[in-house]
Amino acid sequence: MSTFDAADDATRETYRSAGFTGRFELGERPAIVVVDFCRGFTDPGCPLGSDTTAEVERTREVLDAARERGLFVAFTTIAYDEGARATTTWLRKVPSLGELTVGSPWVEIDPRLGRLAHEPVIAKSGASAFFGTPLHALLVANRVDSVLVLGATTSGCVRASVVDSVQHGFPTFVVTDCCADRSAGPHEANLFDMTAKYADPLTAEEVVVHLSGSSTTRR
Repeated sequence: MSTFDAADDATRETYRSAGFTGRFELGERPAIVVVDFCRGFTDPGCPLGSDTTAEVERTREVLDAARERGLFVAFTTIAYDEGARATTTWLRKVPSLGELTVGSPWVEIDPRLGRLAHEPVIAKSGASAFFGTPLHALLVANRVDSVLVLGATTSGCVRASVVDSVQHGFPTFVVTDCCADRSAGPHEANLFDMTAKYADPLTAEEVVVHLSGSSTTRR
């Protein structure tokens, strides 16, 4: 159970009475999808970035546990070439995304996560890890039966990825203390809402304990 608490009792009761009471079961072959923990979001030196040290360190713990079990791990980043910069509507709303250009150090996965050579990095131009990317095909090819989502930002690309994950038929989980945002309000509100409607919450510690007790590996 997650430790976040973004809603008062009346709000929680409203959700319960509306039927937001279901639960998912974490499968034997979960995938770890790390959304946009690239340097542009984890380094305060970038206009888009903030200090995500705690979240990145906890994510590394989850990744190390997943790697021990041989589970499928994928990363996403946002990267625009000149053509995409000229045609992507989202850039008109968030001009600072233009910092994330192909070849820029800002699009590199944060090195603290220790990405391994066989772990794919999926470049995207939209919010969701699934939109216009091969992620769904990769999950199917690796016989994934559930998806753990973590990364940045909670209210943006994490949320969009969670919604698309469950819409693609995967029981979906948000690793709440491995998600980061620029301010606490949107972070907490979006964790509450998306784990009421689209995913179940887990903490990094819960994930590590679960994976440590699992005997199924990716073949």
